[in-house]
Amino acid sequence: MNFQNTTNKIFKNENVQQIKTNIKMKNVIITSFILALVLSSCADKQQAPAPAAPLLPVLAIQNSNAVTDAEYPASIQGTVDVEIRPQVSGNLDRVLVDEGAYVNKGQTLFKINERPFREQLNNALASLHASEAALINAQLEVDKLTPLVQNKVVSDYQLKTAKASQKIAAANIEQARAMVESAKINLGYTNVTAPVSGYIGRLPKKQGSLVSASDIEPLTKLSDVHEVFVYFSLGETDFIKFKSQYAGNTLGDKIKKLPPVTLILADNTDYGKSGKIDMVDGQFDKTTGAITLRATFPNASGTLRSGNTGKIRLGINHDDAILVPQSATIEMQDKVFVFTLNKENKVNKMPITIIGKSGTNYLISDGVKSGDQIVLSGIDKLQEDQVIQPQKATAVAQIITKK
Repeated sequence: MNFQNTTNKIFKNENVQQIKTNIKMKNVIITSFILALVLSSCADKQQAPAPAAPLLPVLAIQNSNAVTDAEYPASIQGTVDVEIRPQVSGNLDRVLVDEGAYVNKGQTLFKINERPFREQLNNALASLHASEAALINAQLEVDKLTPLVQNKVVSDYQLKTAKASQKIAAANIEQARAMVESAKINLGYTNVTAPVSGYIGRLPKKQGSLVSASDIEPLTKLSDVHEVFVYFSLGETDFIKFKSQYAGNTLGDKIKKLPPVTLILADNTDYGKSGKIDMVDGQFDKTTGAITLRATFPNASGTLRSGNTGKIRLGINHDDAILVPQSATIEMQDKVFVFTLNKENKVNKMPITIIGKSGTNYLISDGVKSGDQIVLSGIDKLQEDQVIQPQKATAVAQIITKK
């Protein structure tokens, strides 16, 4: 029994040993296979040729003169914007115009009930006639007493009293005439006319409404917009730069030499007609620190109306400016970069400082300088220190860049 157990243990130990040996051999084979694959892969990589450096257009930066556009919010008003208000109180009998209609100077817009004012005129005329009769009566009394005083029939006191009554009667006539004229004026106010030619605004008061000169809301608003005033503001720094560009000893002289300005409408389209700056406010606004300027634009077609908004575009001249095409820039994390090229044909990503736009170019104050070379296109795939084959920009490209 003991012999049998001993034999079994021997055979069992030999089997375990054999299994371990087999596992070790398999591990060696797998490791050798993996190592062979790695070596083969490395060999393939070493044998693969390096990719060729990309051929990209490069432009040498040069100083040039440029004009940048600066835009300022603007409000538009007619040359005349007037509120139409009643001068007398009464019922609105007729409304003779429609909202938005064009009216001519002197045209009747509203008719207020005139009957009370016509009666006032009749009363004033009656008072005038009574005063005229009183004057005649006073004159007769003077004429009667004059010879009696001369003949010493009556005392001169009675004559002086009669002459005083005559003067009172004459003064009453003047007063009555003034009342008549006042009544005529009030009667005329019942016919509300247009003080200028222009376009009618909203009509809050309808026929039958009671209107008064003390009403908060006017009958309507009338705008003369054959020309329009466009108001915009410049900060103190912008205003100083603005003045320094133009010759002239006084601000009035400078205004005469200002170039035409452009109006950009609310939909970002060009109005199409140039305007002229003709007024600069006399002082800066203490609250905003800005000064107001006015430009006048023609508006024969009536396209612009009072209350419109837009932007005034001013051209600012820059001498010896550095321009970079917008297409040669890339924006990352609120910064704008260009790829410059060094002597080894390696590119470097360089941040630039933009101070304006001129056509399709950026006006640069920092980041690149005259003589530096930048990559014009294909920059979205470039990486720092990547080598490229530079291709000089064509003459056409250089002309476009300088515009």
